[in-house]
Amino acid sequence: MGTGVRSVIVTGAGGQLGKQLSTRAEGTVRALTSADLDITDEQSVQSVLGDIGPRDVVINCAAYTAVDAAEDDRETAMAVNGTGPGHMARLTARTGANLVHISTDYVFTGVASGPLEPDDPTGPASVYGISKLAGEKAVRSADADATIVRTAWVYTGMPGSSDFVSTMRRLESQRDTVSVVTDQVGSPTYSADLADGLLELSEQVVHGDSRARGATLHASNAGSCSWFDLAQAVFAEIGADPARVLPTTSADFPRPAPRPAYSVLSGRAWQEAGLTPLREWRSALSVALHVR
Repeated sequence: MGTGVRSVIVTGAGGQLGKQLSTRAEGTVRALTSADLDITDEQSVQSVLGDIGPRDVVINCAAYTAVDAAEDDRETAMAVNGTGPGHMARLTARTGANLVHISTDYVFTGVASGPLEPDDPTGPASVYGISKLAGEKAVRSADADATIVRTAWVYTGMPGSSDFVSTMRRLESQRDTVSVVTDQVGSPTYSADLADGLLELSEQVVHGDSRARGATLHASNAGSCSWFDLAQAVFAEIGADPARVLPTTSADFPRPAPRPAYSVLSGRAWQEAGLTPLREWRSALSVALHVR
């Protein structure tokens, strides 16, 4: 890490992105899990993070991500995703520290016809998306200099993980065929690539003339695909027959929370902020599935 950042504080460090950030960052890193910091408790936030200052970057990965469970647990989802980020933002605004808040493609309507820009209209259809949009608004209201980064379809691909890529990898060894939907299209994002991008962003936001300070940006691997395309790519990458992945539709797999039909994120604003574009999704997947 360069000389600009004194320390990177990672909240939600127990999640897949938080773990990647904590291990890939250089210099001083404070990795805080939910056991270390309850972001829904403003006193806890003030107590644990009260010593931060202008050369510190807080990357808020803490989130309630159980999309279906959120439909019946709105209060908890809103507390973690909606109220908690506001507590963080009030602290960074007061101390002069730099907040990078992680959000999601679920804040959009899911019916776009082209890659989504940060200023495109929002309109979440699920409680999870509603709570994440509430968090964005709380952050923006409390700290005008905070940077909001939306991402999508994050995965590690590692055995034992519950993400989609890891699940497909596991199911390949357990089933003759796997049925996956073709009518949901998005931007797969390898967590290691996203972590590296966020660490580059962290170096930038400590400078007062940064184009990323106060911005809303999108960060995902380049390109797009359906879940079906992604599953076939996983099978191909591990040497299995992609034809064992069978196409189906969302109507055949009803879920409590609606999923966006289209939520491809544009990386234009990320690049215009002077940040390195994340590589193409298929190349990232190949690397992810061969990490030892």
